[in-house]
Amino acid sequence: MSLKETIESDIKKAMLAKNQDDLRALRAIKSLILLAETEKGASAALSSEKEIQLLTKAAKQRKESADIFGTQGRADLQEKELHELAVIEKYLPKQLTKEEIIEKIKGVVSEIGAKGPGDMGKVMGVASKQLAGLADGKVISETVKEVLAAL
Repeated sequence: MSLKETIESDIKKAMLAKNQDDLRALRAIKSLILLAETEKGASAALSSEKEIQLLTKAAKQRKESADIFGTQGRADLQEKELHELAVIEKYLPKQLTKEEIIEKIKGVVSEIGAKGPGDMGKVMGVASKQLAGLADGKVISETVKEVLAAL
């Protein structure tokens, strides 16, 4: 079952349960999928990589919005954003732990033959592709810097 079909099924369940918070988040996800499908030059169905990319972007937006609302003292809006984030994260692959990310990056470093911080771009290019959807880009970047600095 594709992500779109899963979301549509979950929308029906949320409607029946009269769960407005979940329904709002699910409709936002469905909207993202429909926009991506009707985008100029897009194929009819989205690849799983593109679906993960869309969900990751939506999750990042929710995190940033929640942080902003938190600093502004808007707990009501922050709560909504965090709830939507939790719903979106249900559909994302499980995020890797810091230790797992370090191991993967060490593998990339040895594969490429990186010698130090000067090879950051090469390592990031490969690591970003391998860890797409499994870890936040910021965390990947910080971890690559740490690993390369230790060489």
